[in-house]
Amino acid sequence: MNDVLKQINDFGIVPVVKIDNAKDAVPLAQALKDGGLPLAEITFRTAAAEESIRQICTACPDILVGAGTVLTVDQAKRAVQAGARFIVTPGFSLSVVQYCNDRKIPITPGVATPTEIQMALEQGLHVLKFFPAEAFGGLKTLKAMSAPYGMVQFIPTGGISAANLAAYILFPKVLACGGSWMVKNELIKDGNFDEITRLTREAIDVMLGFDLGHVGLNCAGADDSLGLARQLSSMFNMPLKAGNSSNFAGQGLEINKSKGLGTHGHIAVATNSITRAIAWLTRKGIGVNMNTARKNTAGAMVAVYLQDEFGGFAIHLLQKK
Repeated sequence: MNDVLKQINDFGIVPVVKIDNAKDAVPLAQALKDGGLPLAEITFRTAAAEESIRQICTACPDILVGAGTVLTVDQAKRAVQAGARFIVTPGFSLSVVQYCNDRKIPITPGVATPTEIQMALEQGLHVLKFFPAEAFGGLKTLKAMSAPYGMVQFIPTGGISAANLAAYILFPKVLACGGSWMVKNELIKDGNFDEITRLTREAIDVMLGFDLGHVGLNCAGADDSLGLARQLSSMFNMPLKAGNSSNFAGQGLEINKSKGLGTHGHIAVATNSITRAIAWLTRKGIGVNMNTARKNTAGAMVAVYLQDEFGGFAIHLLQKK
């Protein structure tokens, strides 16, 4: 996968930004970065788009900037000259796609039908924007339409919000979600960049959806494990579930039959997207032990341990189903 698209996949959310005055561009970019999302798709819906891209790229080179609502080759050319690293179109424009392909510029054209997906595939594109997502039936339509195209990933945009973001993110064919709810035009106009930062953090929280899965305790052997599991099960009126390598008291207490990772055991944390969680934690300087990664029969990662212990416990990331 192209490096830019890989970054977008890691971020998981593409803020779709309409800027009316270029003076707001850099503060907006900084607000997104402060919220943990150094990424912006600046739409060519206003005359300030080109200059906004230029200013962000100059002042904030560590922020991934692209251009959206690109309708013509001229707009694509101006966006790239200003520093845009990817192009997004609302529909499928063969001339814009060919211009970008010829110059190896990542482009995600908008599609809403299988015919348009076929057109994109003929141009060698495998990451497409599903637009307008909610108006065209949302996730239900995307699942049905994408079924014949196992090689294609989508960036649903249009009607995405904090309310439905997690559902989209859980669908494996979603590369990322595009949205403007955290960068509403009135917030930018009013200079309310602190609120944009807050909404961006909230969006990341929703996307990752971290929840406590269970706590695993280490035991010396199978007999000790079963004894402790029975004790806890009886004490708290929880169902006892015996397993090959551990026993459970209820859903939240796992008693290992041998010493696993962690001095005392492990804490399992479930997430909506284990790959994006790994990227998020890595950006924060938290190590992940990829040697412990476990995949399902389809080849998708479903579990991995962090590198370090915390309070004598290893941290086990689990992919939600």
